[in-house]
Amino acid sequence: MKCDPNQFRAAPPSLAVKPRLIRQLFLPPLIIALMIGLGYIGFWVSEYYGIRTLSDNGERQLELHARTVESELSKYTYLPSLLELESSVSTLLADPNQETRQTVNDYLEGLNRRSRSRAIYVMDTTGRVLATSNWRDADSYQGEDLSFRAYFQNAVRGQPGRFYGIGSTNGEPGYYLAHGLEEHGKIIGVAVVKVRLEALEERWQRARLEAFVSDENGIIILSSDPARRLKAVRPLSDDTKERLAHSLQYYWATLNELEPLARERLNEGTEKLTFPANSEVVNDEHEVSYLAQTRPLNDTPWNFTLLTPLNDLRRAAINQGILVAVAFGLVAFLLIAWNERRKVIATRLAAREALQEANSQLERRIAERTADLRASNERLKGQIRERRQAEETLRRAQDELVQAGKLAAIGQMSTSIAHELNQPLAALRTLSGNTVRFLERGALDTASANLKTINELIDRMGRITASLRSFARRGDDQGEANLGKAVDAAFQVLGARLDGLPLTVHRDFANAQLQIDQTRLEQILVNLIGNALDAMQAQPAPELWLDGHVFDGKYRLHVRDNGHGIDPETRKHLFEPFFTTKPGEQGLGLGLTLSASLAAATGGNLAVEHPASGGTAFVLCLPLVGTQKAEST
Repeated sequence: MKCDPNQFRAAPPSLAVKPRLIRQLFLPPLIIALMIGLGYIGFWVSEYYGIRTLSDNGERQLELHARTVESELSKYTYLPSLLELESSVSTLLADPNQETRQTVNDYLEGLNRRSRSRAIYVMDTTGRVLATSNWRDADSYQGEDLSFRAYFQNAVRGQPGRFYGIGSTNGEPGYYLAHGLEEHGKIIGVAVVKVRLEALEERWQRARLEAFVSDENGIIILSSDPARRLKAVRPLSDDTKERLAHSLQYYWATLNELEPLARERLNEGTEKLTFPANSEVVNDEHEVSYLAQTRPLNDTPWNFTLLTPLNDLRRAAINQGILVAVAFGLVAFLLIAWNERRKVIATRLAAREALQEANSQLERRIAERTADLRASNERLKGQIRERRQAEETLRRAQDELVQAGKLAAIGQMSTSIAHELNQPLAALRTLSGNTVRFLERGALDTASANLKTINELIDRMGRITASLRSFARRGDDQGEANLGKAVDAAFQVLGARLDGLPLTVHRDFANAQLQIDQTRLEQILVNLIGNALDAMQAQPAPELWLDGHVFDGKYRLHVRDNGHGIDPETRKHLFEPFFTTKPGEQGLGLGLTLSASLAAATGGNLAVEHPASGGTAFVLCLPLVGTQKAEST
């Protein structure tokens, strides 16, 4: 029964195709635009609320660390006025002499040690240092004229001197607290305490806090980042720079402006700044954004600024925006998929009736084809059984072929080994006859020496026959092999061939334990060295190189000769079984094939190289002992 071909003919195209095409063209760009827009909105909202959270946390951190700085500054404010209570200080200011100066120096030295300040010194009304706690140091302030310092000028007028500057004597920065010493309502001198504030910077660095303190001139005097120290947080006029240069407050430091790449003011005392990344701190970014919060320090004209990095927040906001965009895209995709699924279901319902009509016809044909398939299946099963039997037979044949190759090599070596045994046997015959005569004569020492020589010859014959037996027996994929012993055994097996050649052997390899059976390694080396000897038969000065080294967890042994090399046509069939270039019945064409298969069975490989200088180099790569165990664990 034939089906009517007109029954399943496609319907003619309708005008509804154009609107569908328009939707397919414009819908993806619209979805992408909405994804970008919603992603940006998600990024902006996430960044906004993240900055608010960081700002609230930063306010608490700002207050805590600002109070710490205020506490560090206030604990030294009493020290200058304390010197008014010491009578020796008043005596020195009234009548400077060496004895009184030494007394005050000792007193100031002890007071400085107990208070842990940097230095304490006393000046007269002219600004000259009369006594100092560091009088023992080479850079002592003794005798220095510091009348140009602002803290002295304020203190001599009866005002508290508060000053941060870099010392003109040794270039050491510090915080100076000055107090005018009074007697009977008249200022007779000035007491100054110098305090080092580097401990605050070290504390900030240990806490991974980014902050700095700027003085009344807008110069950063304390900073967790040394690169920002002595930079201006606001532009300095030429008059200000000239005034600061004359006062030597910052010594000879260059007061560059700390210019941010971008600045955005959020509210009073809070800004968003972007600085170039410090290569000593950040390696993977070109710029770093911070939330800068500033608070004035009490009792000082200084400001404390806390910097909170925003890069992590920005990355989180970007991830949030991407998540929103991806979520919208996923929802849009699901909606589109649902709509298409609805259309497909409607189409399937419309086509189900036609399929039911055709199904009855197909069932009959399926029944007919089922019987044919069953018969074909039975035939295939029979063919599969035959193929498996053939593969098993082939596998056994390959194993026998490997052993046959070894036995063939043994047949070739029999003549050489018989030659090697003839010489020891002839020597044994001579030595045994001599030993009998020496025993009859009573020459026991000579007879003992002959017997020792006989034992050595018997051991040599045993080694020759043992090498033949070990080469003939079947090997195992597992086991360990000593490279040096295998090379020596290979040269011993090929000893007869080596006697006929003026061969020069270059051995440049370290002994190693390889993950291969000793017999199989010896078989591979006998094949490679034997092929090299065949290639160098016509060479007047044959040379053989054995180079080995460890590379990538495996041992690579190069066996190279200076023979005639291998022509390009022969290279294509080098590792094919039963392919040989040797004349007559000298070779079966299985040596390289068997060697390559033995190396591959242990996880190694055998390759060939053709040096530009001539000859041929075979590269044997084998795993070291313990490498496979380590990889398996």
